[in-house]
Amino acid sequence: MIRILTVVLTLLVPMAAVAEDRVPTSQADISLSFAPVVKTAAPAVVNIYAKRVVQTRVSPFANDPFFRDLFRGQGRVVPRVQNSLGSGVIVSPDGLVVSNFHVVGEATEIRVVLNDRREYDATVVLADEESDLAILRMDGATDLPALSLRNSDEVEVGDLVLAIGNPFGIGQTVSSGIVSGLARSGVHVGGGRGYFIQTDAAINPGNSGGALVDGAGRLVGINTAILSRSGGSNGIGFAIPANLVRQFITQAERGNDRFVRPWAGVSGQTVDAALAEALGLDRPAGIVLNALHPDSPFGAAGLQVGDVILSLGGQEVNTPQEMMFRMALIGENATAEVMGLRGGDPFATTVTLTPPPEVPARDLRQFGNRAFPGGLEVSNINPAVVAEHNLPAEAAGVLVTAIGQGNARPVLEPGDILLGINGARINDTGDVDRALRRAGDRMSIEYLRNGQRGIVSFRR
Repeated sequence: MIRILTVVLTLLVPMAAVAEDRVPTSQADISLSFAPVVKTAAPAVVNIYAKRVVQTRVSPFANDPFFRDLFRGQGRVVPRVQNSLGSGVIVSPDGLVVSNFHVVGEATEIRVVLNDRREYDATVVLADEESDLAILRMDGATDLPALSLRNSDEVEVGDLVLAIGNPFGIGQTVSSGIVSGLARSGVHVGGGRGYFIQTDAAINPGNSGGALVDGAGRLVGINTAILSRSGGSNGIGFAIPANLVRQFITQAERGNDRFVRPWAGVSGQTVDAALAEALGLDRPAGIVLNALHPDSPFGAAGLQVGDVILSLGGQEVNTPQEMMFRMALIGENATAEVMGLRGGDPFATTVTLTPPPEVPARDLRQFGNRAFPGGLEVSNINPAVVAEHNLPAEAAGVLVTAIGQGNARPVLEPGDILLGINGARINDTGDVDRALRRAGDRMSIEYLRNGQRGIVSFRR
């Protein structure tokens, strides 16, 4: 499902250093127009038309009110073409475009249409579902209008904003509003929760991937989601900050095909009022650590379970999502100062942000239909796998990474953690191989899915 995004422009009105009361003397004094900003920014905002092929199960009972639930998940699999419409922002004259993952991330065909009606085919060069961002490259494009990026940490609540996009496919449209909030991290987008700028500028379907710009026409953010019960604009929209977009552009220009984040190797929770009282704090602030991986760079820097992290790299962090955002901006193999509290006493240390280690080795294994109905692919869980699949920091064992399409009713799902097969404990992919070889006609599998244990039994 395509999420609705609004393109928001932060328009900063020049103000005199000292307020001055005077009578307007010209038409410019009594009229305010966003037209100069729109003329600067609009040519770099594009329309994106994307197609992808999805596998859909077709059941003869799909329209039967009784049997459709009884036979849910069964039926033959057929390909179906799914179309999506969104917006994007040109960020380099040679055709680099930023959009949303949910618009183009899994597309097989992408067409980009400029404001002047030029059209280009495009391909995805870097995509990340968790951040809901994707970088495209337009084929054969040169000398294009492009937006420069503003430091989104300078944005303030109350800044005037404009939204530029293609709502409902009617053509490029501009709407205005203000920045309503900063550091919003409670919104589900992509594969997880993000970190957003909030705006009240009108947001409607088709605006996804559009630009948030300031009065100088600089990119402040990429809009990605709204809160709405009807599907239309309710005045609560969210944009991905330009500072994160800048990191995506940097990695795409470096040749990365996936976004690489520094690894924390910790899990923590926001300090609320009750937790602040229990920790002896005078007010809620920061993140309290409740688990550290043995190889965590934060553990190597001296942090412990129970410590409260107040800031990272000089910026306050009050949610786990905010800390992950700050780490992504700092980048891999860089150092950052950590300020925190331990037992109510302040401390400071320096952490080196490293990529997640590939220890133990993934040892990716695939099993055909004869070994497992429909086919199965599994991997050992290591810190890199934890980061890629957004698993809990303490996850260990064997992860189901893919299942085949041959089984009418899959008994496992990608993301499941295998715990046991026919009573045999599963610790690594070798255990899976041995258990499947020994298994007879009947199988019983214990697994962990979204933190909940389950058991499934079937005949293979």
